[in-house]
Amino acid sequence: MSNENGHIPPEDAPLALVTDGPSSEPLSAAPPAEAAVGVDERRAKLERLRRQGLEPYPHLRRDTPRTWIADLLAAHVPADMEPGAHPALTYRICGRLTARRDHAKTTFFDVRDQSGTLQVVARRQAMGAEAYKRMLSLDIGDILSVDGDVYVTKRGELALGVNDCTMLAKALRPPPDRHHGMEDLGTRYRYRELDLLANAATREMFFKRTKVIETIHQVLREKGFTQIETPVLQTLAGGAASRPFTTHHNALDIDVHLRISVELYMNRCVVGGLENVYDLGRAFRNEGLSHRHSPEFTILECMQTYADYIDIAVWCEEVAEQVALRTLGTTKIEQYDGQVIDLAKPWARITLRDAIKQAVGIDYLEASSEQLLSHLDETIEQETSWAKLVEAVYSKHVEPYLMQPTHVFDFPLDLFPICKRHSQDPRLGEHFDTVIRGMEVLSGDSELNDPIDQLDRFVKQREQRAGDDGDQPHPHDEGYVRALEYGMAPTSGGGIGVDRLLMILSGAESIREVVPFPTLRELR
Repeated sequence: MSNENGHIPPEDAPLALVTDGPSSEPLSAAPPAEAAVGVDERRAKLERLRRQGLEPYPHLRRDTPRTWIADLLAAHVPADMEPGAHPALTYRICGRLTARRDHAKTTFFDVRDQSGTLQVVARRQAMGAEAYKRMLSLDIGDILSVDGDVYVTKRGELALGVNDCTMLAKALRPPPDRHHGMEDLGTRYRYRELDLLANAATREMFFKRTKVIETIHQVLREKGFTQIETPVLQTLAGGAASRPFTTHHNALDIDVHLRISVELYMNRCVVGGLENVYDLGRAFRNEGLSHRHSPEFTILECMQTYADYIDIAVWCEEVAEQVALRTLGTTKIEQYDGQVIDLAKPWARITLRDAIKQAVGIDYLEASSEQLLSHLDETIEQETSWAKLVEAVYSKHVEPYLMQPTHVFDFPLDLFPICKRHSQDPRLGEHFDTVIRGMEVLSGDSELNDPIDQLDRFVKQREQRAGDDGDQPHPHDEGYVRALEYGMAPTSGGGIGVDRLLMILSGAESIREVVPFPTLRELR
């Protein structure tokens, strides 16, 4: 986290980035090249320290509390202080050595912690010859604690005059070269620790991620929602039409699945009387990789009772707007390509029927499969269902071209087996997708609360899945149907892809930029 009042060393300067194209996959297999002599010298220093009886990885001293650099900088105004040391103002800071500059019998070091960077001034006269010599032997990247007095340089900069310095961890490898070592995206994603060391923008990204997630929790609590932690390991992976990751539970001798959705468990809570609930956590789908898709992702799923899909669409607008305002101070966010996305409500609305009419000139509710196929690639199989063909036309001709936040309402019912049937047209479901910058960021529907209809839909879905891609028929969730038989109030559900929302809030082009450790293809 940079601090406007502190000296920012060259290592904090953002690196030049190689653009990650829409379908490219980072190809780097190794971290930045390191000079072998640099590593050898550092190991030799470590051994010398131990021969001298100095531990390079000591236990922490607890006699003096550590001060965050940002707090130290905020506590003093250099313009109001005389140049030189101020012995009445003493602190201990801890951090990583990021730069050094030698000047006669005085050496200037830059020390960085999570909150900022501070210049420390080591003077032989103040420290003594032996302690000063040990400090000069430090390498860039070493982690240390510094005890000292507030010091104002002749240039009027705040610093810390060193009284004592203790190595806390010897860095055996040099940090990446900021000019050449961390330009490749593949290297940055595969060795995120090096990316974080070299790139202040990456550190800021993950501070922002934490703030966004905290703000989501805050907004939901203010709206009276109760957080529910649904199972990550599920005996039936339901709630979405996606392929799950499967593992084996040894103690029970059963196969279990990483959750692909949390919807069915949350609806059980609604049945039990928890009227407004949410889960914010990880979900897993055993599918492809791209700059917009990750097999492991963070999702916010909410259930609101006595509401329908129109209500939840408005609710999602409010949550996204509030998150933008509270984390960025604005709803207008510039994207990687220069366009500006505005998350201020109300968002645009259109039915899928009108959207496809505008895009390709056909009414999909009246169109034949042949007419729909004429607007698709030849790779689409002829026996593809009508609902899937409609979805494919939408994905090709509508979704990629919606830039500003847009709710698209009323999709074919067969695509969503736990969605309530549309009140005006039984072929449709009360479902919406919300598209921002050409990608689905959130979606929602009126939940199906008719247990008889739900059982019929599960059976139909199981029959349709039989043999798909070599998969075995997926059993329906009889326990969920049984829960519905106790009665579930009219409920609407909405899900927000938190990683994709972060892409919008940060202007990132790839989902890998907002995920600390993205899943990548194994390199050969």
